Amino acid sequence: MRPDLPEDRTTATQNDEDGFLSATALDQSLGYKLRLAQILAYRSFEEQMTDYGVAPRYLGLLGIVAENPGQAQNRLADSIGLQKSSLVTILDRLEKDGILERRASAQDRRAKTVWLTNKGEQVVAELFLHARDHEARMAAGIDDHLLADVVAALDVMIANLRGLSD
Repeated sequence: MRPDLPEDRTTATQNDEDGFLSATALDQSLGYKLRLAQILAYRSFEEQMTDYGVAPRYLGLLGIVAENPGQAQNRLADSIGLQKSSLVTILDRLEKDGILERRASAQDRRAKTVWLTNKGEQVVAELFLHARDHEARMAAGIDDHLLADVVAALDVMIANLRGLSD
């Protein structure tokens, strides 16, 4: 028997208070809870934003491009924690959808910079409005001070994790 599992396991199904399958060993796992919240948040947001193609899935990236136009692809990949090859696939799709465009860098013609198109600027602005509403529903019942503490704690974790990959 693995030491991280409870001794009193039975063949009966473990359910949480809402009837979903659960695992006692994961009840206090920060990584598991973060990933589950992220999956559920993105799924519900994408289900509501079907008119926007794949753009809702990449709103974080698009928001960074909107506030930092003309950045090199490798800087964008580093900013959102993606492998450069993964980012290229995403950029290909967003470019195909007319959301962004890549241009040769003025400093290094081999490098590509990333820019929102006019359509992309409009889509990002609309998605941010929807995202604010979605986040309000997602955080319903959480005190504003607690929510600020959660965001601050996540900022610390992000900094810690970025430091681990250096």
